[in-house]
Amino acid sequence: MTVSDSPGPLPDERRAQVVELLRRRGVVRVNELATELDVSAITIRRDIALLSSQGLVRRVRGGAVLHGGAVADTLAGDGRDESPPPRPAPEPTAAAEGQVTVGMVVPSVSYYWPDVIRGVREAAAASGARIVLRGATYRAADERRQLARLVEAVGVDGLLVAPTTAGDEGEELVRWLQGAGVPVVLIERTATVGPYHETMESVVSDHAFGAAMAVRHLAALGHRRIGLITTFQSPTAPHVRRGWRQACEELGLLLDGTPDADTVDQRDPEWPKVLDGVIDQCVVSGTTALLVHSDPEAISLVSRSQERGIRVPADLAVVTYDDEVAELCDPPLTAVRPPKAAIGRAAFGLLAARMADRDPERPAHRVVIEPRLIVRSSSASSSSRR
Repeated sequence: MTVSDSPGPLPDERRAQVVELLRRRGVVRVNELATELDVSAITIRRDIALLSSQGLVRRVRGGAVLHGGAVADTLAGDGRDESPPPRPAPEPTAAAEGQVTVGMVVPSVSYYWPDVIRGVREAAAASGARIVLRGATYRAADERRQLARLVEAVGVDGLLVAPTTAGDEGEELVRWLQGAGVPVVLIERTATVGPYHETMESVVSDHAFGAAMAVRHLAALGHRRIGLITTFQSPTAPHVRRGWRQACEELGLLLDGTPDADTVDQRDPEWPKVLDGVIDQCVVSGTTALLVHSDPEAISLVSRSQERGIRVPADLAVVTYDDEVAELCDPPLTAVRPPKAAIGRAAFGLLAARMADRDPERPAHRVVIEPRLIVRSSSASSSSRR
């Protein structure tokens, strides 16, 4: 993907101007240079990346500073300083001339996120862009470290990120992203900034809609008590719970006594105890269906239910949320499938549009994509239970 500039200085001439402005000012900001030289911010970032690889400048967040010495004369080649400047340590900036480089930081490269990454890569390949991927650990400090490296060392033109947004560290990370000096699109996250809570650009699955769809499916099969299990570590859980509750209330389903568990996940030593407690509550309350986020917890629930003589779906219907490995369960699990690859493609497309549009008044865009319900054997009509 290429971004067109209005007529401006030729590349060598422009880079000489960048270095001259640095010599006079000591530090320059990308956005200021773009305005002054009448080119896009992406072009200026590429210039700075090239000058940095030549040892002439050093990149800093949002701009550049001089390494020192009469580097403007060296760039101009007037012979007053023929010795090459010292080269900094190599940086991973092997993008082709004119190629857009996008940094991507996700909390995991194993569960859920591979299909999102695939969608981004497909869209980037179609546009000729380069993706630099980093995996984090659901911790804001780690995410910020990875992002800073992408902006300051790699010199990316834009960021796709699924950041931690909760808590003090999450709020600080959102502020950092807002001031990072490159376009940012959030993936499967939303955030607001500033005194008026302006939204950041984002692409998300409509998880609340997906959960409501699962409830409507189970209610149509005759289930009147539909419980919920989520894990409290998941940023998706609040949206799933909201959709579940709204759908239950709209359909007049019974909630008093129906399981509503926000728990540890199945890797935690406390999980077996939590799971037995939820199953006990289902038996006592007459709950005949459960929505479970996510697949590993749902598969564990089915296995434990069968061990206790509770038949799935004859006694307890189960719908899982994510559909990563749901089909491998016995019985195969009915699942809500978020549009992961579509999320990745849409996120890259939104970022590309933002990078190509030089209008500072361009409004923030929020894209919401609906999940699908994949019906399998784990859900059945309540009238079929014996």
